Amino acid sequence: MEDRQKSLIVELVRNYIKQAEPIGSKFLSGLFGLSPATIRNDMAELEELGYLTQPHTSAGRVPTILAYQFFVKNLDHSKKLSTTEQETINGVLSGSRVDSEQKAKLLAKSLAQLAGDAALIGFAPHDVYYTGLSNLFAQPEFVELNMVRYMSQVIDHMDEAMNSLYPQAGDEVKIVLGDDNPFGRDCAVVFSNCRLNNSGIVFGLLGPLRMDYEANISRLNYVRQNIS
Repeated sequence: MEDRQKSLIVELVRNYIKQAEPIGSKFLSGLFGLSPATIRNDMAELEELGYLTQPHTSAGRVPTILAYQFFVKNLDHSKKLSTTEQETINGVLSGSRVDSEQKAKLLAKSLAQLAGDAALIGFAPHDVYYTGLSNLFAQPEFVELNMVRYMSQVIDHMDEAMNSLYPQAGDEVKIVLGDDNPFGRDCAVVFSNCRLNNSGIVFGLLGPLRMDYEANISRLNYVRQNIS
């Protein structure tokens, strides 16, 4: 791939995450300052390589799992969380006088609202807390009945899916998606180890492939640095 095509993948994924609509060559030509014809040629090549697909008769393209994998592999993990969200999280951490486990659950609820995804906490094997599933099912991807049915089956086995993340969790935020994701190939989970009262917990955000990876990495980095 040429460098321009690599940049094209990144921008197409980034904008598809925001818009949830196929991205057309005219829109991308404005970003790159190139003719729509040049962008169309690049998109056609990327489609042949398996990075893009064209849904139905739409003029635009959407990313495939290969494009998402390329995108997350090249993400900047040092992006800072917005001041507004820092203040929201700080309010939970310094707020109500409850035990640390309950505070972690309150934090999960807050993160689920901020992210528009589901939040997960693995306190120990077979001790899993999750919240924000209504956020997940409100995403456009879940209009499809099969997607809802499949995700409902995953929820029934949430402990097993979460437990499979334990060996992978470390001090850095990690992303799994596609066939590597125990929650399903059409979803992604961003997760990390955190310290809570000298005990290790796994904190994660679960969403569709079209989740805002950059923002969720920033959210979990901030939680990881401040929850202890």
